[in-house]
Amino acid sequence: MNQLATLRQFPQFADVPDEQLTWFIQRAEFRAYAEQTTLQPAGGDVDFLTLVLKGRIWIDGGADELVIYDAPGILGVLPYSRLRQVTFPVIADPGAEALHLHRDHLRDMTGQCYELTEVMVRQMTDRVRDFTRQIQQEEKMASLGRLSAGLAHELNNPVSAVVRAADTLSEQMNATPERFKSLMAIQLPAEPVERVVQVMFQRLQQKPPTLTMLERNALEDELTDWLDDRNVAESGDLIDSLVQFGFSPADLDEIGRQIPSENLSAVLGWVVNTLETEKLVRDIGEASRRISELVKSIKSYTHMDRGEGREDVRLEEGIRNTLTLLNHKLRAKQIAVTLAIPDDLPTICGWPGELNQVWTNLIDNAIDAMPEGGQLQISAELDTRADGSAFVYTHVADTGTGIPDEIQPKIFDPFFTTKAIGQGSGLGLDIVRGIVRHHRGSIKVESEPGRTEFIICLPI
Repeated sequence: MNQLATLRQFPQFADVPDEQLTWFIQRAEFRAYAEQTTLQPAGGDVDFLTLVLKGRIWIDGGADELVIYDAPGILGVLPYSRLRQVTFPVIADPGAEALHLHRDHLRDMTGQCYELTEVMVRQMTDRVRDFTRQIQQEEKMASLGRLSAGLAHELNNPVSAVVRAADTLSEQMNATPERFKSLMAIQLPAEPVERVVQVMFQRLQQKPPTLTMLERNALEDELTDWLDDRNVAESGDLIDSLVQFGFSPADLDEIGRQIPSENLSAVLGWVVNTLETEKLVRDIGEASRRISELVKSIKSYTHMDRGEGREDVRLEEGIRNTLTLLNHKLRAKQIAVTLAIPDDLPTICGWPGELNQVWTNLIDNAIDAMPEGGQLQISAELDTRADGSAFVYTHVADTGTGIPDEIQPKIFDPFFTTKAIGQGSGLGLDIVRGIVRHHRGSIKVESEPGRTEFIICLPI
């Protein structure tokens, strides 16, 4: 096998002199794998720079193959790399062939083979860039997953309410013809009918009073006595609706003055049926409005129906939308939210989708840091300087455990996290800082036990 010719098939080595590739071949160990072979177990030391000459070598990430290196490919330790151990097993497929250069030769390579070293360093920077991009994408997907779970939870309540109300409304409508027949059989004059309708609509248009349990029980007893005294049929089925819409004995007295006693059952049955139908329609309307508000928040949060360029951004809108999508987590931990943003706060010229990532990371971190019953305080104010420049300061403060002094300088570092393995990538605050810098702003943190505050400064 002409290994020099094989290395010439690597596009990375197009400008590397033959003598440097020969130097590599003379010091590397050639291996051919007749069967699947584990080159390095999980947690094993990485001692070789490997060139895949034929077949493939891959990293087993568990359920999925994490990374695949097909020939021609480069993997393993590289010059100036601090890689010492592998997290997952490295496996060569049957038929794979490779050159393995021990890390002890890397120092000599950097001194004797300039072009080859340059290729390997470029390979390392590409690896870091690709890995960072992958982790950032995973961070975005994890954030999206959290929001999606919350959204599903938030949408489930109004959707279930619509379904329940629609089913009940269908049952109500099935009962309407019989009540209508009973009512028509009475043949009442128009004037008393009009008065009954007036009483009913007064109750529909007025907000029912808020009653304590004792007050409600007392009202139920009074209405029950009134109905029983007049032998109204199925009075127990009427009480709940009459109380719910705020009917008093005086209202029933007014209806009783218009309607003969023998006709009260039919009339009150029709009244309650109408009340229940109106209530169900209102419930459906309220739940539908809630769904509409959630969809509106999602569209605004994800920046749908807009361009991708810079535009005037109302910070309060983005923050409120983020709070809406994270509301399930706030409720689960009974966290009180205080939002103090002036109505006349100027807009920011920026990218709404990016700024929403900032609010999501900061608010989500604050929720995670707080025990049940915590307080989240978000405020903003305008700062106008003597030179005419103006900035908006946004404060996100929580009553969590605080950030220890020794790690505060590290919290914006890439991949630094205090969360357990699998619960955080350590890129959230690094992304936040990058977005703030993209908007020519700054971010700082002030923390002590029981209070942590992030302060974001953005130019107008």
